[in-house]
Amino acid sequence: MTTPNEQDLEIIAKQLGREPRGVLAVAYRTPDGLPAVVKTAPRLPDGTPFPTLYYLTDPRLTAEASRQESAGVMREMTERLATDPELAAAYRRAHESYLAERNEIESLDTDFTGGGMPDRVKCLHVLIAHSLAKGPGVNPLGDEAVALAAAAGFRGTAIPADWPAAPGEQA
Repeated sequence: MTTPNEQDLEIIAKQLGREPRGVLAVAYRTPDGLPAVVKTAPRLPDGTPFPTLYYLTDPRLTAEASRQESAGVMREMTERLATDPELAAAYRRAHESYLAERNEIESLDTDFTGGGMPDRVKCLHVLIAHSLAKGPGVNPLGDEAVALAAAAGFRGTAIPADWPAAPGEQA
């Protein structure tokens, strides 16, 4: 993670189509050097609670997250959570880690973290951002969504070249 410089903030503003708010750090840069995930303050400068600690900014990845959502990936992942206790436990650990990290900055007096964690999958944008910021092995469903993005042609540009392949895929 790096403190954003003026150029980063300009790029992020272009990516978002608005001025970024509450940016604490660039949490992930793509292999081609662009900021793609920002770490945000639990409260925006105007005091509004903002529970999304990691926010996806790269338009390539936001479009890919939306494509995956439209393709039913969230539904399939949520179904697996109900039938795979190991996956559910790992996903709960990701939620707890996310919540603890956010609470170290400032507690919002809520256990909401985003993305549907820990019981369902509601937003792949949040899960992808979390996985890219923390690296593989922290958020299993975010890791899968990143692997799907890599397999969709983003490996080496928006996704690290060495990101683990999705089950059944070859890197």
